[in-house]
Amino acid sequence: MESAPPSPVTTVLLVDDRDDCRLTTKWFLGNFGYTVDSVRDVESALAVFDPRVHDIVVTDNSMPGMSGLELAHVIKLRSPATPILMYTGQPPEDRSCLDLVIQRPAHLLELKHGLEKLLALRRRSLA
Repeated sequence: MESAPPSPVTTVLLVDDRDDCRLTTKWFLGNFGYTVDSVRDVESALAVFDPRVHDIVVTDNSMPGMSGLELAHVIKLRSPATPILMYTGQPPEDRSCLDLVIQRPAHLLELKHGLEKLLALRRRSLA
């Protein structure tokens, strides 16, 4: 019996200044097989973001310094094809550079379903 080829690992860049949210979300997504690089601010996110490594970006909006919306603008300038999902209690009015917004409080399963939806769309566009 032949085994199926392993599915490629999906790497998420998670940006959230709240340690409890970031750690819980990283743990949750890790349980579904995602590799999660997590950082607590936009400056760190921009320093580690690599479109060859990160398949998707999940960000909060309200953070000290730069906002998640500002991060999304810079990411889209660097890599227009990288999907950006904002998971936040304070969604911005301008959503032009965001692929999906999930407003907190929302169950983490909604986040997982949103990730799956955006990644499926990305795979289809790359095929």
